[in-house]
Amino acid sequence: MEASSLLLPRLRPTPTAPPAPYQYHYHPRFHLHLSSVRSSPVARASSNSSQGTYRGAKPQRDWIGEWVSKNDGLVRILPISVGGVSLVAVLLNRAFSGIAPVADASSSQSRADILTLSLAVTDILAGLVWLSIRPKYISPVAPSGIECKWVKPGISIDVNRELLWFWESLSSATRCKSLVVVYGNDCLLQIGAAAESPEGDGGIVAVDVNKLTQGSLCRSCMQSSKHMNYFFIFKKNRKKKTNPTASCTSPDYSVINILALCCYLANLSLYPGRTELPFLPNNTQALILQPIGDKGVAIIGGDTIRGFTAADQAWISMVAEKLDGTVSKFAEAFCRS
Repeated sequence: MEASSLLLPRLRPTPTAPPAPYQYHYHPRFHLHLSSVRSSPVARASSNSSQGTYRGAKPQRDWIGEWVSKNDGLVRILPISVGGVSLVAVLLNRAFSGIAPVADASSSQSRADILTLSLAVTDILAGLVWLSIRPKYISPVAPSGIECKWVKPGISIDVNRELLWFWESLSSATRCKSLVVVYGNDCLLQIGAAAESPEGDGGIVAVDVNKLTQGSLCRSCMQSSKHMNYFFIFKKNRKKKTNPTASCTSPDYSVINILALCCYLANLSLYPGRTELPFLPNNTQALILQPIGDKGVAIIGGDTIRGFTAADQAWISMVAEKLDGTVSKFAEAFCRS
């Protein structure tokens, strides 16, 4: 017992002192070697990879497409140059080869020259078509109006926050420069570029809700929202045998509800109904009338012709549905105010 008690303390691990910090002793050659290694691209690549950078396959560049886009004029005139050189070469070959200038159908050289001439003329005509047809680049137009931010007084904080979020989302993600939200018989929001008041006092043209709702644009938009069609896409589960006549609530089917798209006027200057919107700037290029439920409409003005894509229209429809869910909760408060 005494021997075991004497041996126990010796069997316990004794704490070891922490290792001494590494002391670097300067040496000219060794210091030069370390500096070259640290500055090498391999060392930099390994250090970057250790920090969690992307080391996968890099996207390939389309060198031909980039060169064509940078030399658009040269590419368009290239068929004319090739066709003209080919035409001159065939005529010179015909003149100095000692062959009769009259085409002979029995001569293989004549048949080859006729084929080459036709190809040369085709190249010249293709080049003329390329020069005559050029893509039209549409540039944004700055709205000629006054920046405004008017929110209907008396609305709740939630609705105010939702309306401002709606505007910030549209202005940052699309070509929206003007926004007017009308719900029921009230104008809830007028923000962005607005038309200047004809009095010249620096004010803006207010939205006349009664005149706006009686116009053809707003009425057609509201009628489309009332007669909204819901399209359902059924995706059948192939793992199970289901009855085609089963209800759409069956777990074997997934139902996707597609909301009604907005009324899109891609080039507002071509539509006579633009006179129904005097509160928008005169040079508004595009317009979207988006229904907000059955009682409201959002008027979105853009600064570019055809500036709203199909994806933008679908996204605006979904955001308007979200806005309707918030505003409809406080519709009674709007009527009382």
